Amino acid sequence: MAVRLELHVAGRIEDYALIGDMQTAALVCRDGTVDWLCLPRFDSHAIFAGLLGNEEHGFWRLGPAYASDQQPPTAARRSYRGDSLILESEWDTQRGTVRVTDFMPPRDGAPQLIRIVEGVSGRVPMRSALRMRFSYGRVVPWVHKHEGRTVAVAGPDSVWFDTSAETYGKSLTTYADFTVAPGDRIAFTISWQPSHKEPPPLPEPEQSLEATEDFWREWVDHCTYHGPYREAVVRSLITLKALTYAPTGGIVAAPTTSLPEDIGGVRNWDYRYTWLRDAAITLSSLLRTGYREEARAWREWLLRAVAGDPENLQIMYGIAGERELGEAELDWLPGYENSGPVRVGNGAAHQLQLDVYGEVTEALHLAHMTGLARNDYASLLQLKLIRYLEDHWQDPDEGIWEVRGPRRHFVHSKVMAWVAVDRTIKLIESGDADGPLERWKELRDDIHRDVCEKGYDKERNTFTQSYGSKELDASLLLIPQMGFLPPDDKRVIGTIEAIQRELSTPDGFILRYPTQGDNEGVDGLPGDEGAFLACSFWMADDLAMIGRVDEARKLFEKLLSLRNDLGLLAEEWDPHLQRQVGNFPQAFSHVPLIDTALRLTASGAYGG
Repeated sequence: MAVRLELHVAGRIEDYALIGDMQTAALVCRDGTVDWLCLPRFDSHAIFAGLLGNEEHGFWRLGPAYASDQQPPTAARRSYRGDSLILESEWDTQRGTVRVTDFMPPRDGAPQLIRIVEGVSGRVPMRSALRMRFSYGRVVPWVHKHEGRTVAVAGPDSVWFDTSAETYGKSLTTYADFTVAPGDRIAFTISWQPSHKEPPPLPEPEQSLEATEDFWREWVDHCTYHGPYREAVVRSLITLKALTYAPTGGIVAAPTTSLPEDIGGVRNWDYRYTWLRDAAITLSSLLRTGYREEARAWREWLLRAVAGDPENLQIMYGIAGERELGEAELDWLPGYENSGPVRVGNGAAHQLQLDVYGEVTEALHLAHMTGLARNDYASLLQLKLIRYLEDHWQDPDEGIWEVRGPRRHFVHSKVMAWVAVDRTIKLIESGDADGPLERWKELRDDIHRDVCEKGYDKERNTFTQSYGSKELDASLLLIPQMGFLPPDDKRVIGTIEAIQRELSTPDGFILRYPTQGDNEGVDGLPGDEGAFLACSFWMADDLAMIGRVDEARKLFEKLLSLRNDLGLLAEEWDPHLQRQVGNFPQAFSHVPLIDTALRLTASGAYGG
């Protein structure tokens, strides 16, 4: 039978599974193709970049062989093994059934991606097609044999390929053709190593599988949530853990770059960095579900990243605290479904976003309130942040959504500045810090008064996106959640109802703010985007807070139905194409999922 595995087209975003080792991650498509993997870190160059290009830019397919006039078969079933990141995919073919188990063991040394093929029934012809391309698909490595092992080398990087199956090279691709019968288990492993070092140790796939399963079982056992949405909450927690860079405690927003918010458009960004906002709300969810060690590690990362320079607080850093994240375009990659440009780095790193001061202070406050061991420098940092805000809270900024248009007086930014001051006042009142209490109480009142006077539209009974604007913004949904105003305040209820009217999609999900199609909108970009999933979860939270709990539950469960078959969410949902869009999986979607589940569980607002 003639076979063809060289050709491959990236799947829909929701067709992918996540596997990872808490230092990097891979995306595996339903047809058994690894289309995205950066080594050795989340933010390293990709060796498989087919997700953002085509088969020439690197991929690894492992699955049943198929005829040259057919499309590669997709797995009939796939799932994670229990509460883990071990992916199991099964194909039913005319000749029998085969299972592939994919995972990345938590590592002490070389990063590994291990794939174990297991015969279930019959005799199934299989093929592995491995096409490594370094530097995001641009560099063809030198592939050769070294003491019976296959190694690919380019510059500082080497990737070692180990398997008991016989391999051969063709068309700059490494193949293995083999057949599996019931009980057969054949392992394939790639391991990264700096090219100047000795070869990495030979892999031990079965032992690594057992150790990986033990790791995840023990980690999930610490979860303190046992409510009706436990499956969704645990899967989200595992995803957040997978997005945590273990050596430093930094948390990436997503493991991908340039998956488009608008298919075919230019809204493509690199999310492989640590946004203070995303990381702070992640810390909140971890603390509320029993994961104090991860919260402590993030706090230590924050203190190292900010160091002695809180006046120049960045909105994001590298996963080890790097400050320079220069943005560039990779013009040799056409982009996911031709959505260019493909970007690496992120030019928004040096934007002014005043809300970040509030999110960081709220996270530190929650850590303090939940009994995380006191850190004197954390308290000192909090005081320094407020001293900076004293002089700058009245400045315009780029806001939570990182607009690339002119700076504005965003209402959400001012609200979060109020949060920063309020939480610091509480810290001082608890006796764990010293500061000018009365002066900062006056500051808190001044910010509150300013927002209510300049950011509120009396005629429409709603807060607005920015001072003097008529536009709405879904970030206003956080006003009651942050305690700026009580949920029963008529201005809060009016804002919630206005956002429902003006920023809802036909299926009830929430847009961040109005966009202008082909014209440049408030964010300085052409094109539209999908419903922002975090904002939709915020709406569910607000509905529950104002007593519309049945409506909140229905929206939440509708949001849960958008997850892919493995429980994963991207950043947005395209209501027209009915598919997930944006970088994937997205921490900023999974965190509010957890928070809303906790809120609904506490209120008893869930189905039978």
